[in-house]
Amino acid sequence: MPQYDHILTETRGDVLVVTLNRPDRLNAAPPAMFVEIRNALADLGSARAVLIAGAGRAFCSGADVGGGALGSDDPGNATYAALTQSYNPTLTAIADVGVPVVTAVRGPAAGIGCSLALAADFCVASETAYFLQAFVNIGLVPDGGASWMLTRLIGRPRATEMMMLGERVPAAKAMDWGMIHKVVADDALDAEAFALAERLAAGPTVALGLMRRQLHAALADDYEGAMLREAENQRAARGTRDSMEGGMAFLQKRKAEFRGE
Repeated sequence: MPQYDHILTETRGDVLVVTLNRPDRLNAAPPAMFVEIRNALADLGSARAVLIAGAGRAFCSGADVGGGALGSDDPGNATYAALTQSYNPTLTAIADVGVPVVTAVRGPAAGIGCSLALAADFCVASETAYFLQAFVNIGLVPDGGASWMLTRLIGRPRATEMMMLGERVPAAKAMDWGMIHKVVADDALDAEAFALAERLAAGPTVALGLMRRQLHAALADDYEGAMLREAENQRAARGTRDSMEGGMAFLQKRKAEFRGE
């Protein structure tokens, strides 16, 4: 596996595990960290699912502004460049990757870290996790697709509450709002999130990849456009070996064995 400065990568069975690895700074993310995440996603190898987690007691406390990573001579343009060249392209890469993505959140998922956590297909959070849009507290606006994502996940009133009040949303509340998939005990987080990623990795990979892109596109498509996309994707899925195996398993009343082909 390639060596990175800000993340760790490991392939465990059919799952690529990406770990944000700056625990001393609560995994605050310089632009280079997101470039490394994007590079890791571009090199899936045989992986059929991705799990993104944070080292230590945090998922990601936000962009590393405190460390000077975004520059200070011209902070507005430096931030714009970091978003358009590093952070945003990585979040787009997550949306476009052809396999399911799971995030495991412990402690803070703040700012760009919140966007990263919620960009996954499934966000599993521990009881200590919280989600935070604190930009208002420092006179900034949400970024990393947060305004697009949160209004669709939890509705405008709750998204407005998160953004304009800048208060923590604990894991239990995030679950109640429908923002995340599951809340588990802190000591069970790693195993639960990996088990979910492993389950997804054993599924029909081509169909799952088409499905996740279909779901993402449906947020922007009109009704007729969504149905056309479904028909096109169904044609592609129907031609896979996994589709044939799924049909045979159904007829033979046995569990399908998918290969991701």
